[in-house]
Amino acid sequence: MITTKQWIYRRQPTGQITTDHYELVEQALDTTLADGEVLIASRYFSVDPYMRIGQSSKPTYDTDPHPLNTVQQSGVVAQVLASNAPGFAEGDWVQSYTGWQTHARVHASALKRIDPDLAPVTTALGVLGMPGRTAWFGLTESGKPHAGEVVVVSGAAGAVGSLVVQFAKRHGARVLGIAGGLAKCNWVRDTLGADWAIDYKAFNNAEALGAEIKRLTGGVDVYFDNVGGMVTDAIIPLINRRARIVICGQISQYSGGLETPELGPRLLHHMLYQRATIQGMLARDYLHRMDEMIRIVGPWVKAGEIVFEETVIDGFEQLPSALNSLFTGDHRGKLLVKA
Repeated sequence: MITTKQWIYRRQPTGQITTDHYELVEQALDTTLADGEVLIASRYFSVDPYMRIGQSSKPTYDTDPHPLNTVQQSGVVAQVLASNAPGFAEGDWVQSYTGWQTHARVHASALKRIDPDLAPVTTALGVLGMPGRTAWFGLTESGKPHAGEVVVVSGAAGAVGSLVVQFAKRHGARVLGIAGGLAKCNWVRDTLGADWAIDYKAFNNAEALGAEIKRLTGGVDVYFDNVGGMVTDAIIPLINRRARIVICGQISQYSGGLETPELGPRLLHHMLYQRATIQGMLARDYLHRMDEMIRIVGPWVKAGEIVFEETVIDGFEQLPSALNSLFTGDHRGKLLVKA
């Protein structure tokens, strides 16, 4: 027997997430392994905006919301402590979806081995994981950028947005990144390689923000939207003929807006005028093509050609506050919690 710690999801948040919505419990875990089972110890926990969507009582891409009184779901990078399954040995690094718990018994079919020689193991939750899959296929399959086109990325300093900026540049596009704060904008431009970067916090309304985007770019061919709200209101009137708008996230609406969402978009006539398209995309749509993405992006990561900054918060007890910090803009790149 070993003791495992778990964060149990107890109450649905309507605004900011606090520890009041969770309960930290400890319980004994039987380490006796059935055929095909593996005992793992969680080392890193992924913290992602979709977790907040799952807490909405309104219909989302899942039939039901995250169930109360269960372990909070999330992606995890773990190490094998013991194995009763072929192909897994003590010390192996694996990826799982075992959520906010320090230890778990898992069937081998629910684990994916991680090659620590390809890249740091944490990239399985970032550039070589769900965010990378989202960025790559969202841009290439829905955005379809061409050389010379203007690609605008909101949330450009985040886990997905920072990769979209770099992937779009590799397609020969001119890229405008939108982020919150001068430091993030400098990073997006000077480190990620965006042609322009705009601090949306410097503008009081969509009209002023749109005027600056128009001045810099002249118009928008691809808009990769992670944010929604005022930023999207500023961009839609600027779209060019046959523009593609990729709806990846609406993070401006998640903390307090999921139950009473803003109505919109209110600018659909621009979609008509420019014969443009809006395409929603989810990472799960491309799960079966994960190996394809890693074959393309993996060598870039190994060669040091892709920037994948990580913000790592130390301490299992910090998980609820880390999730809430996604909506306060206090991090850059991929957000992780180390056990």
